[in-house]
Amino acid sequence: MTEAWSARTIVVGVDGSSQSRHAATLAATLARAAGAKLHLMTVVRPPEGWWGIVGSPPTPTALSKTLTDAQREILDAVVSQVDLDGVDYETIEDIGDPARVLIDYCESVSADMLIVGKRGAGFIERLVLGSVANRLAHDAPCPLLLVP
Repeated sequence: MTEAWSARTIVVGVDGSSQSRHAATLAATLARAAGAKLHLMTVVRPPEGWWGIVGSPPTPTALSKTLTDAQREILDAVVSQVDLDGVDYETIEDIGDPARVLIDYCESVSADMLIVGKRGAGFIERLVLGSVANRLAHDAPCPLLLVP
């Protein structure tokens, strides 16, 4: 007889989009029902050239503060909008390529499930960089749930 699959560690990627809030809500519900640990994770891609053609790049301190503030704002919004009562959870902030960072994190915590919104980034970013959800569908190290 085969042992039943169960989720003990659930990772959810959030980016501030309505799809990611929906993904976080579903992840919290699943984590509560399964008694799983929930990892709420946001990954901010460092902006390349956001200072404009004639401007100078920001100082490392200014860039770090901007990215940290953006991450904290995203996570604070999710924690305040999603019912996390009875859920063992932690928040994680990282910087880099969202798909790669989520994959690496899932591997590091032996995630049983990864949940993300099927769309989050803007149209131009999807054209240039490819959809994070699409990349995760091909490379996630655990079952992936894409939430509309």
